[in-house]
Amino acid sequence: MHTRIGQRLDLPYQLIASAIPCGTSWLVATAKLMGSHVAPEEPQLLAPFTEVVDLRPMPVALAVQAPLGGLDLAQRGGRRCDREARALLGHRRGAAVRSAPSRPTLESNAEAAEPLDAVSTALLPRYREVAAEMSPFRQRWIYEVRAELSFLELNGGVPLRYAKRFEVGRAERRALLEEQLPGVDRLLDAPLPGVTLVNLLDAAACLWTARRIVGHAMVRLPEDPEWDSEGMLMALVR
Repeated sequence: MHTRIGQRLDLPYQLIASAIPCGTSWLVATAKLMGSHVAPEEPQLLAPFTEVVDLRPMPVALAVQAPLGGLDLAQRGGRRCDREARALLGHRRGAAVRSAPSRPTLESNAEAAEPLDAVSTALLPRYREVAAEMSPFRQRWIYEVRAELSFLELNGGVPLRYAKRFEVGRAERRALLEEQLPGVDRLLDAPLPGVTLVNLLDAAACLWTARRIVGHAMVRLPEDPEWDSEGMLMALVR
């Protein structure tokens, strides 16, 4: 990847990162990338999203589990990337990908301009933080992800059998991460207030996708992405 403005040139490693909404904060997972070696670090809670964007050293790839663009008018099924992701995950895991709020909802501080489910309503303040900070230029290094798509790739393109609300589902996800992201226990076992194992599993999976981004192994949904009215790419990567 090209060196970005402000990135230090004397570091012996590159930094990759993921960020997922977690209460009133962002759960941020980072790892040092040295050649093919990835060294996960202990995660941290940051707030607001400006603190994530201002991480130092600057990540070469930041995988964010939040919408980076929205439709001008709410549509049934949401953006094309949302619909394709649900189709790929199938009936078992597809519900993990919710339709992104429309741009009017993301840009307003008032009540949502459309009906939202309970989870999206709770996450809306975090989504609005992202919308306020994002620009087409920042999409050169900030990518929109969904943890369940990351787990799909970790599992060889097959949706996982169990939901993560069950212990067996959490164990299924942890086993995949431990196999393909050595040292991930440092991330998964970190004691952070208000952070659950489910949060940590999702952050670790998105961090693994950040590694794929740097290695040019990522896949976009859809292959020919759409742009919103502000020039933001509406695409998910896995």
